[in-house]
Amino acid sequence: ENYQHIMAYTRQFIEDNAPLFRRRIVSGRIKDCHGDLHAAHICFYNGICIYDCIEFNDRFRYCDVAAEVAFLAMDLDHYGRADLSRHFVDAYVASSQDKELMTLLNFYKCYRAYVRGKVGCFKFDDPYISPEERAEVLTTARSYFELAASYIEGN
Repeated sequence: ENYQHIMAYTRQFIEDNAPLFRRRIVSGRIKDCHGDLHAAHICFYNGICIYDCIEFNDRFRYCDVAAEVAFLAMDLDHYGRADLSRHFVDAYVASSQDKELMTLLNFYKCYRAYVRGKVGCFKFDDPYISPEERAEVLTTARSYFELAASYIEGN
């Protein structure tokens, strides 16, 4: 049920916002980014260290900066820190003056949450994990799918 809802929303959003996506390409908002920017890849030690970017395929790192911001914001939401998510997004928008990002934020959050849920499903199929790990993976995947669906309501 969530899958169909998310797919319909995604297709409609892309269709309705095609001029915005083109504008972002022309204005240089597509960049070589981290590609996998979530909380587990950030360390606060002698400053901020962001590590483990996608290196196996350059194409996976090139994305709209809004997608990169949305990934970390979604991850913070998932950990129950919507306050930090909002603060991060607000600070980024203020610093970058990227006002269009807000139009795209829930779209990209939905996408990133869906992908995280899908990755969890791949882990679920791993024959070498214990039943306890499998149950935890399933619970986490479901929570990401539910989070993805919740962003649709926010648009």
